[in-house]
Amino acid sequence: MSLLPILRYPDPRLHRVALPVAAVDERIRRLVDDMLETMYASDGVGLAATQVDVHERVIVLDTSDTRDRPRVLINPQMIASSDEMVLGDEGCLSVPQIYDKVPRHARVTVSALGRDGNPFELEAEGLESICVQHEMDHLVGKVFVEYLSPLKRERIKTKMLKKSREEQQEQASRGVRAL
Repeated sequence: MSLLPILRYPDPRLHRVALPVAAVDERIRRLVDDMLETMYASDGVGLAATQVDVHERVIVLDTSDTRDRPRVLINPQMIASSDEMVLGDEGCLSVPQIYDKVPRHARVTVSALGRDGNPFELEAEGLESICVQHEMDHLVGKVFVEYLSPLKRERIKTKMLKKSREEQQEQASRGVRAL
């Protein structure tokens, strides 16, 4: 297994629509394992393949307190959602250290394939429901900041670009010192 680089907002690749997985084979199982390792190492509760620049319909998540109940959703489809909505602070591994309120369905039911390729249904509520909806948004090229006002979105974009430039300068200066 290996850690995968996570794309950061406003990288345009985050807006690509993911294609269905044709077959759950060894390549997809390796991707799932690498995504889980990356998610856990980044202290996240969910990760979509889009975020690691693989544009296929694959999601991993683990909202358990013990961080030992990973879920894998391949080719997920929303089949039901509650009328009841919740408004909670949401964050994203692609938009680090940014949190804001996003409206989500309190409960959802999703059909998907598991890591083994077998179909199943997941009924989710609470944090798991929010996480499923957030990650499914990634598969259609939507980042949670797009639910926010244009002003907030622009501020976040500016902050993320500035942070990216600072990190690049820091890496460059470390490279010069290493010579």
